[in-house]
Amino acid sequence: MRARRVGAALVLVLVLALAVSAAWAARLDLDDDDDSGVLDELLAIDEEAERGGLDAGAGDDGGAAEAVRRAQSMVLLLDNDNARRAVEDNAELLLLGYAPWCERSAKLMPRFAEAAAALRAMGSAVAFAKLDGERYPKAASAVGVRGFPTVLLFVNGTEHAYHGLHTKDAIVTWVRKKTGAPVIRLQSKDSAEEFLKKDQTFVIGLFKNFEGAEYEEFVKAATTDDEVQFVETSDRSVAKILFPGIASEEQFVGLVKSEPEKFEKFDGEFEEKAILRFVELNKFPLITVFTELNSGKVYSSPIKLQVFTFSEAYDFEDLESTVEEVARAFKTKIMFIYVDTAEENLAKPFLTLYGLESEEKPTVTAFDTSNGAKYLMETDINAKNLREFCSSLLDGTLPPYYKSEPVPQEKGLVEKVVGRTFDSSVLESPQDVFLEVYTPWCVDCEAISKNVEKVAKHFSGLDNLKFARIDASANEHPKLNVNNYPTLFIYPAEDKSNPIKVSKKLSVKDMAKLIKEKLQISDVETVAATDNTPAPENVKDEL
Repeated sequence: MRARRVGAALVLVLVLALAVSAAWAARLDLDDDDDSGVLDELLAIDEEAERGGLDAGAGDDGGAAEAVRRAQSMVLLLDNDNARRAVEDNAELLLLGYAPWCERSAKLMPRFAEAAAALRAMGSAVAFAKLDGERYPKAASAVGVRGFPTVLLFVNGTEHAYHGLHTKDAIVTWVRKKTGAPVIRLQSKDSAEEFLKKDQTFVIGLFKNFEGAEYEEFVKAATTDDEVQFVETSDRSVAKILFPGIASEEQFVGLVKSEPEKFEKFDGEFEEKAILRFVELNKFPLITVFTELNSGKVYSSPIKLQVFTFSEAYDFEDLESTVEEVARAFKTKIMFIYVDTAEENLAKPFLTLYGLESEEKPTVTAFDTSNGAKYLMETDINAKNLREFCSSLLDGTLPPYYKSEPVPQEKGLVEKVVGRTFDSSVLESPQDVFLEVYTPWCVDCEAISKNVEKVAKHFSGLDNLKFARIDASANEHPKLNVNNYPTLFIYPAEDKSNPIKVSKKLSVKDMAKLIKEKLQISDVETVAATDNTPAPENVKDEL
């Protein structure tokens, strides 16, 4: 295990050192050597570490150990003494803040290393550094590392925090955009074909002589967007390699994706905001596979209506073509997302919102992220039903979904209310209703429930007053908005729209007194009620 950790650390050290030592002109030349040789060397060193050949005490391992020592002499390893100075002394510095115990840090490190190697091959002048924020908390605080992992880019001392995907291409694109290279220029067929070998989403712009107001707006959009690579050419034959659908336009902008719906043509005004809007609406595939890495991008998407399909991977194979067909019809209006239910950490939080934690069959839900409304498709999943579900979602006629337990068959002294019976049992009931809203995990709820039951027994002979409770963790209703538990309400028969909130701190005696006062129950009525239904001795004592 120790050798594996050492090997992983040495891989990162060597890649970063190579990147730092390779600071030359920032212009990209796609004919430069790729970084495959660098990565091969890193893998060889990592394998050597696995065999123990790079143990700290080894003195006879020759070239590999010497390569590591050279790398360590060049890489910026930050600590409490040099962190701030490193930021000040380097015009462009990309910093990885990590913690040894952090799983996400461990996953990001190799991607960060790959990005460093790629930037080296491109001739980037960016320096690279890493900081163990747990070991050096003072340094972490000084340079803005507040969690793990953190990727920060400092340009002339100004901090830029990275919030994108933890992939090599995403990091490379972001760094280049922030360091003054927002657009890659391709002027030969060979360079275009080489660029296409990269499996990525990109924006292509065709502009004669790279001048004019429209071109300037294109460059502005490229600079503002932090995620998608923009490329430009003035050669129509080069542009056709990247986007075969280009016709006779003098200037053209299009989006290319690595999926069946590969090409999207921009038809709007050549303005920065319009180009950015086009990219934001079209950059996701027809069906986005939900992951921990892209979850933030899904939540922040400008497409506010989102349809989720939850299923095991083998079930989704049968559904994918159906979902894809419908997704194509609602492109840019509804975002379609697939969540593998085998990934419990991803699926369970969503399904819990619907009370469907144990659901095994494929399920389709929807969210409106603009207002938090959620929806559930309760019909069979086929193209016709899914299309109708999406149409109703889009035109605003789809009723929101509120989770509910099954309707209870029996009514006790304190009636159990569920989401489906809230209207009939509370809002539409001709009786005055005393309602207890609780959750199973609430610390105070059990004690308050016992008090409510005592008061309910005291008033049990009154036909016009009933006591009820609802588990807010398993039931919802649009007119029940409670965030603190337990919460007690009195719903007067004559005005159910204005419930009276009751303090949970009241004693049993004071609670009974308040009910009599608010509902204008006379002592005569109470005596008659208790005569008909004698209260237990402990209740009589408290009342």
